[in-house]
Amino acid sequence: MLRGVGDLLWGWHVLGLILLIGMRLSFASGFFQVRGFFRWMKASLKVSEKEKGGVGQFQALSAALAGSIGTGNIVGVASAITVGGPGALFWMWISALLGMMTVFGENLLSARHRGAPGALGYIEKAGRFGKKLAVVYASGCFLSSLGMGNMAQTNAAAAALEEFGVPTVISALLFGLLLFFVARGGMKFAVKITEKLVPLMTLLFFASSLLVLWVFRENLPGAFSSIFRAALSPRAAGGGALFLAVKTGVSRGVFTNEAGLGSASFAYDEVKGKSPVELGCMGIFQVFVDTIVMCTVTGLCILCCRSPMLEGAKLTFFAYESALGELGGKAVSLCTALFAAATPLAWCCYGREGLFYLTGGKGRTAFALLHAFAAALGCVLPLKAVLEVGDAFNGLMAVPNVLALFYLGGEVPKELRRELGKDREGPFLKRIFSEF
Repeated sequence: MLRGVGDLLWGWHVLGLILLIGMRLSFASGFFQVRGFFRWMKASLKVSEKEKGGVGQFQALSAALAGSIGTGNIVGVASAITVGGPGALFWMWISALLGMMTVFGENLLSARHRGAPGALGYIEKAGRFGKKLAVVYASGCFLSSLGMGNMAQTNAAAAALEEFGVPTVISALLFGLLLFFVARGGMKFAVKITEKLVPLMTLLFFASSLLVLWVFRENLPGAFSSIFRAALSPRAAGGGALFLAVKTGVSRGVFTNEAGLGSASFAYDEVKGKSPVELGCMGIFQVFVDTIVMCTVTGLCILCCRSPMLEGAKLTFFAYESALGELGGKAVSLCTALFAAATPLAWCCYGREGLFYLTGGKGRTAFALLHAFAAALGCVLPLKAVLEVGDAFNGLMAVPNVLALFYLGGEVPKELRRELGKDREGPFLKRIFSEF
């Protein structure tokens, strides 16, 4: 039953719509995520001072990354390679390339339509059914924040902390208390944690991964070759391996960078003094770091170590332990714990906005208690049912959000051209190459 509902709301038809809106925005903008590389990179890394009463640019970016960087960047990549082979990593890149413009559009439209928090602002404007779509989206956001955004993550974090001798009961208590205060304080409180946690966990992850790649440096050319060979070879297509690689890579790519869910727009909602295009550029950077960079590094570590027939998390642990010994296993355990702990910090804020939209701002304490209970429960219970129903909750967010993006998507290239001073007619290819 749960699996059937999940397939209905988060099946290939939904993933196809997410990819389709990414393609539409990519073509309409002349593939800005490629030709405008230096523009969006500069807009994301040029940190301005936080305006009074708002959230700083770096704080918002750290919160958005905290929400998207989770267990999928470590365990999810291993699962994708296990099921879809090395070629799955290539199709993760493709989904991320299109997803960059999807998140760009989400952030841009959210900044243009600020009648309600985050994605709710522009979903409300999506035609005559906009208000109803916003209610569905807010419900999905609230429910997703409890399931995939909380329980599934704290379960993984508690399991990783057991490697350091931390009892599950202690993890449940700590995560419960942490999520209670974050849910009470909202985004302005959460960013005070994420702006310190995200750089720390990212540095630890890259330091460990680069050491692994250095140890297996002789295998790097072969690892890259296997990705493209498995993804594009006629033999793979004829044997059905190509379809499996595409399916696994695309679904894991969308899962890890959250393109199409509109969730990241909540993180940038209180950033002051930035134009819609600048906030959109930060969305591109977020997907770039999350999927193109971090998932690639994890995938290369796995492919370079030439592990035996292992699956999922065991595959990742084997790669790091093969290169760095016991220290490598401890490092990947700590990264898993930190990544999984960071995600609920952002998602409880997203869910809070969804609930407030439905209740008119009521229920702050009840929501905090509910999130604390969910976090603690996630640490001690098997989560198979939660993972299945979590797909359905994601679908409740994706469907209204993608429909709104199709309805309002024409605003995205117009706003982009207006800000870049490119609002002129001309051949398609000429508009593309004028940015290089």
